[in-house]
Amino acid sequence: MGKVDINKKQKKNALLQTAFDLFRDKGFAKTTISDIVSDAGLAKGTFYLYFKDKYDLRDKLIAHKAGQLFADAHHALLDQKFNSFEDQIIAVADYIIDRLNADHGLLTFISKNLSWGIFKTAFENTLPDESLQFYDYIFEQMKKNSYVCPEPELMLFTIIELVGSTCYSCILYGQPVSVEEYLPYLHTVIRQILAGFLVQQPTQIETKTAS
Repeated sequence: MGKVDINKKQKKNALLQTAFDLFRDKGFAKTTISDIVSDAGLAKGTFYLYFKDKYDLRDKLIAHKAGQLFADAHHALLDQKFNSFEDQIIAVADYIIDRLNADHGLLTFISKNLSWGIFKTAFENTLPDESLQFYDYIFEQMKKNSYVCPEPELMLFTIIELVGSTCYSCILYGQPVSVEEYLPYLHTVIRQILAGFLVQQPTQIETKTAS
């Protein structure tokens, strides 16, 4: 990546991070484009090189933050060993819950704005390659456990949406129970979701035995 590309990336990231800070502190409705570029130390024209308007920035920001979560979860899981694919997905969910529990602003922002279209963007070229590595990692682990999934993106979206929406009240208000008390129930539901999406394929040994 050349200096020009690096400079462009830095400016875009500055706009994204500044917007997130302002949306969290002032709210989306009360934040203007002028506020964002002023706090980022950039010209207003620079904003329109990367985003159509404030709503476009918000959507890209949600995808960006979601992509960062996936990338961080990917790195956190690399050195861990699991007994099953289901345990790996639950570990991803637990990692995300821990991050959201530590950053209530991020929890509120993602939970209120995450949609199917934005979620899909988190796996497209607008995000760092690390996010795609997470997606590839999930596919690789499914194959290792002899699973296939006709709708992998829908499966992940369902789980992430479940985690964000159901943990929202538990984390922020401790209602109906604390997030620690809720986790065992959430884990059970995640396993049920996976059972509905995943198809177990016969292993090579099983195939040879059958023949």
